[in-house]
Amino acid sequence: MTKLKTFPLGGIHPDKYKITTDSPIIDAGLPEIVYIPVKQHIGSPAKILVSKGDKVKVGTLLADADGIVSADVHSSVSGEVIKVESIEGEFGYLEDMITIKVEGDDFEPSIDRSTDINREIELSKEEIIAKIREAGIVGMGGAGYPTPVKTSIPENKKVDTLILNGIECEPFLTADDRLMVEKAEQIVIGAKIINKILGIQNAIIAIDENKPHAIETLSKITKTYVGVNVQVCATKYPQGGEKQLITAITGREVPSRKLPIDVGCIVQNVGTVFAVYEAVMKNKPLFERIVTLSGDACLHPANYRVRVGTPASFLIDKSGGITEKVSKVIFGGPMMGTAAFNINAPITKITSGILLLSEELSHKTEPQDCIRCGKCVEACPMGLQPYLIGRNVRNEKFSELAACHVLDCIECGCCAYTCPVHLPLLDYCKIAKSELKKK
Repeated sequence: MTKLKTFPLGGIHPDKYKITTDSPIIDAGLPEIVYIPVKQHIGSPAKILVSKGDKVKVGTLLADADGIVSADVHSSVSGEVIKVESIEGEFGYLEDMITIKVEGDDFEPSIDRSTDINREIELSKEEIIAKIREAGIVGMGGAGYPTPVKTSIPENKKVDTLILNGIECEPFLTADDRLMVEKAEQIVIGAKIINKILGIQNAIIAIDENKPHAIETLSKITKTYVGVNVQVCATKYPQGGEKQLITAITGREVPSRKLPIDVGCIVQNVGTVFAVYEAVMKNKPLFERIVTLSGDACLHPANYRVRVGTPASFLIDKSGGITEKVSKVIFGGPMMGTAAFNINAPITKITSGILLLSEELSHKTEPQDCIRCGKCVEACPMGLQPYLIGRNVRNEKFSELAACHVLDCIECGCCAYTCPVHLPLLDYCKIAKSELKKK
């Protein structure tokens, strides 16, 4: 048997809890009100174009990208703009949002709503990039980096490999898994579209071995498409990290403080690639995404197609609501996600999951003194020394943090997961990075 590809340094094998793997995507429906943030991406907030009282349709441009690293924001519903103001987001901070009262589901006429699969890529490279920009597409794996910027290659750089990230290594999350099963051909065509932008014929869809249906479906379809292939990877966390995935697929190592493009690679989440297909072939802006609603305290786990701006509480109610068993609500996955301060906060372009966790899974045990076992060092996929970073933070020796290379930390949480004395090593790493960035 061929050895499955993976990254060589560190990593862990947390319990997967992939309880929604076989749950087909369900349309979540429309809430009464949506709250659409104008910053759902890395970079500058988009410039608001609408005012209170304006009528909008599904796909109407609400806010225009302000600068190179920014992204357009579109309405996910039809109705009336009732507020344009700062509202409390998922972390408790005030964010500029456009509040729309839902009055129907009327689409902009330019959007192709047919179920036909369009296969002929007729646009030029420049026209494709313009379409992606106009659709407001950003990285949907969590980072939220504007896609047109990521796919525009500087003259002094050369890319020879496009990697589609279908790993989804976080426990509980299955949104990408179901998308690959149900929209496989559209994802492959999306890969061909990005290949055309990059001027290459080498797209590799990376899927880990715990997604047999996605592997089977995409392997069958890619046989009819030149330049797109499937690579099965071993199941290990954080295999979905860009640097870890590039090493696993190509054997190349992205140097410290460098980007994938510096080793000839571009990595795109499969959800992003599907959005590229819809933008270029269907003229559809990014106003909805697949979200996994799950957790050990969730009564009715499922994968939903959700409109951007939908309050998380709307989905939670569909799952059976906040029961006595629910101890914590997480936006994202349990390893890298964040505890929700406000469950009425909206679903955004980068919300991959909403998890309802019990006290058993969410409880933090009281930390003890470090026993110097080295488990955090063994687990770190970036080759760092988390125990040393933690010690420097606890002792406020911030001047010594640069030598620890903490800015290379990808915040995967492997160190905290493996620590037998329950030290909050990930929290220490985040504090250390914040201190260094102040300088």
